Amino acid sequence: MRLYRLFGLLVLVMVCGFVNMGFTVASKGYAMYKEALEGQSLEDRVREIRGKAGYTELAELPAVYLDAVVSVEDHRFYRHCGVDFIAIARAVVNDVRARRFVEGGSTITQQLAKNMCFSQEKELTRKVAEVFLAMDLERNYSKDEILELYVNSIYFGDGYYNIGTACQGYFGKLPGEMTQYESTLLAGVPNAPSRYAPTRNPQLARQRQMQVLRRMEACGCFSREEAETVALEMAAAVN
Repeated sequence: MRLYRLFGLLVLVMVCGFVNMGFTVASKGYAMYKEALEGQSLEDRVREIRGKAGYTELAELPAVYLDAVVSVEDHRFYRHCGVDFIAIARAVVNDVRARRFVEGGSTITQQLAKNMCFSQEKELTRKVAEVFLAMDLERNYSKDEILELYVNSIYFGDGYYNIGTACQGYFGKLPGEMTQYESTLLAGVPNAPSRYAPTRNPQLARQRQMQVLRRMEACGCFSREEAETVALEMAAAVN
């Protein structure tokens, strides 16, 4: 009986410790979020993105490109509140298994928040601050506005920081003129621009593009025949 009581006390102490740590991290994350907006408001940051050269409105982008981005980056984008708790739970499991940060579970909204205000380092307090800003974005902007801001604030490698400059730089054309092949190729690049930029390692870029195509097929954005058609374009481009 005494052993059970000691074990129960130990569990209680551990639970209290985790709760206390959670409150501490949440408090620090909230402070980081508030500090980020003190220097420049959310509205000013949005205006800054929209004022950059190459900014492209959603209506000017091919539907295939937008479907590809959502499929590979955040397929529940239009259904969550800015934070995808299913993705976070999966990421926690994978991180625990790997004993390091290998997966973040970030939504498109969280990635936009990170690009707007925070560093790219995988740090728990920053992740919490990112969540607070993501919720702020969801309260003040529509899903389409958030997606538009996202594709205009991500890095595509080779010095291209939005979809407009990336299209001009890689293909010499406007975003609206992208083919299915080009759309699915660019959708995969921001995950790791130093690896997947078409000019860096074409083979890795195509491997990533195949991942995009598989995700689009799994999400119902492409039929198998459509995915195979783009894959044939990939093969033709290699030859």
